[in-house]
Amino acid sequence: MNQKEMISCASQYIDTHKKEMMELWERLVSMESGSADKEGVDRVCEMLKGELEQSSVRTRIIPMETSGNLLSGVFHEEDTEKPIVLIGHMDTVFAKGTLEKNPFRVDDEGKVHGPGCLDMKAGLVIAVFVLRALEECGYHKRPIRIAFAGDEETGHRRSNAREEIMKICTGCEAAFNFETGFLDDGIVVGRKGSCQVTVSVTGVASHAGNDPQRGRSAILEMAHKIIEIQKLHDFEHGLYVNVGVIKGGTVPNAVPAGCEIRIDIRYDNKERLDRTLERIQEIAESHVVPDTTAQVSITRPSEFMEISEANLKLFEHVKRAAEMIGYGELKTKSVGGWSDSCLAAACQVPVVCAMGVKGANNHSMEEYAVADTLFDRAKLALASILTL
Repeated sequence: MNQKEMISCASQYIDTHKKEMMELWERLVSMESGSADKEGVDRVCEMLKGELEQSSVRTRIIPMETSGNLLSGVFHEEDTEKPIVLIGHMDTVFAKGTLEKNPFRVDDEGKVHGPGCLDMKAGLVIAVFVLRALEECGYHKRPIRIAFAGDEETGHRRSNAREEIMKICTGCEAAFNFETGFLDDGIVVGRKGSCQVTVSVTGVASHAGNDPQRGRSAILEMAHKIIEIQKLHDFEHGLYVNVGVIKGGTVPNAVPAGCEIRIDIRYDNKERLDRTLERIQEIAESHVVPDTTAQVSITRPSEFMEISEANLKLFEHVKRAAEMIGYGELKTKSVGGWSDSCLAAACQVPVVCAMGVKGANNHSMEEYAVADTLFDRAKLALASILTL
């Protein structure tokens, strides 16, 4: 088959397998797999392993000790040109028991509901059926690698999945991540990295009524620090600083001896991040309330996805593929949320993200996906791969 015939064949495969795609979507959403539920994530992993193997994908489960396992695979490893990698994750942000309150269902407006329906169980369905369509239509050009993570929502901070995913991505021609698609048809070409900082202040406890003069309030000292830290937020230059958690004190009638805050930082420039971390350290070392001290703990900064020429070139390719199949107009998008696309970018692999089903309100009970876009986005991915 020539290229045009191959695209038509793949599109027809999607049209004739819509029922099966919806059934797999329901099965996946109905298997709870919150990031903290290793058993649940691993069940999803085993199920997807079987689904992929139906398309001649050679799969391998990479075990993780405390987080959900990583599913790796390769389709047509013998093909000679540089590989493509399809990226996704099997975990969700939802706690075990959410499914009972919010089961999988399609409403009268064609919206799918259920925990992780959008982020990103539907994207996994797309990846599975893209490979099935390619197998059905006799695709033989590039090997296609698979990287389905079990702990993406926690940034792989308690596993070695990061390193394994980067091994899978290394040497690839392009990466397609089937993360949440946007209602405005924005395709993500840039994502921020993230870094979390904990600041702990120690003061002096005392009775708030009998001996207040002896006390040194850790909460008061932290209040001054929070104001200074929040001043570091720089929307103009894409640096987001958010003091999101504060804990301190024990009872109202005691001057608090301890207070702790947790800070989330989003960035797309390593030098700007380094300057911000230095400034937080300076704020911690200075004090307004005498006899208080502070300590700073910093997590490993994550990779970020720069809006590179390579990413923009890949986007233009996807845009041409969309025009070829009459999909409609696409546009570029840059977002603050991290994803495994950042790992592909760190390997110097051109990557586009948010190729999954369209929807809104992810990470909430109001999360929904637009059912029909499951099929449109699968066709878009197929056209993009077949013409690469």
